[in-house]
Amino acid sequence: MNFTKVKVENRIGYIILNRPDKRNALNYDFVAELKEAFTQLEANDEAKVIVLQAEGKAFCAGADLGYIQQLQKNTYEENLEDSMHLKELFRMIYTYPKVVIAQIQGHALAGGCGLATVCDFSYTVPEAKFGYTEVKIGFIPAIVKVFLLRKVGEGKAKELLLSGRLYNAEQAKDFGLVNEVVDADKLEQHVYDFAQELIQNNSGQSMQFTKQMIAEVQSKGLDEGLQYAAEQNAMARNSEDCKKGIAAFLNKETPSW
Repeated sequence: MNFTKVKVENRIGYIILNRPDKRNALNYDFVAELKEAFTQLEANDEAKVIVLQAEGKAFCAGADLGYIQQLQKNTYEENLEDSMHLKELFRMIYTYPKVVIAQIQGHALAGGCGLATVCDFSYTVPEAKFGYTEVKIGFIPAIVKVFLLRKVGEGKAKELLLSGRLYNAEQAKDFGLVNEVVDADKLEQHVYDFAQELIQNNSGQSMQFTKQMIAEVQSKGLDEGLQYAAEQNAMARNSEDCKKGIAAFLNKETPSW
């Protein structure tokens, strides 16, 4: 279907939403292509950081409502399979071993806002609108809420999910949904520069382990979480990247990542 485009340039892996005529609305095949794209770039050592972009005026309008209407004829088991499909994509991005940056050039609504939520960093233009509008059409923001609660906390998540309101880019930043608002003509360069900062200055292995720990430690109790952290700390000391980085620092050299 070619709902997505994939390329690697200057150690950045780009995944591009490519259904502009439908405002990049998600259906089963689109989600499948996105999962395949992330799997492909995970195995590509040339791609150290991933940038999620979109063609057209909207970043992603969420679920394709025509597709959702078709699913209403399905059995519960069939709908559960479809829902698990989306869950797997969101979980894949959230736990992905490489940093994922969302470059949001237009509106990110409902499931599209969820897609941005599970990325590690999000940069957007002032004109973009954000919102979880599911409650306005009798639907629920079920899967994304698991990640949104972790990202912004219960109070803000309730306001976002229960109001169904649209918010502008600065409000989205205040909520913690996006990291920075950048003028449209500077967005691509800004994201590129940040990606290169991560690529050149940071150990990919260290970013992977740190991201993994953030995902896992929140479900643990205090003592269990601290034990897990201590074990990860001990393991990291013997990693090749740690040996390389500390040796470079002691020799007053800059490590080449």
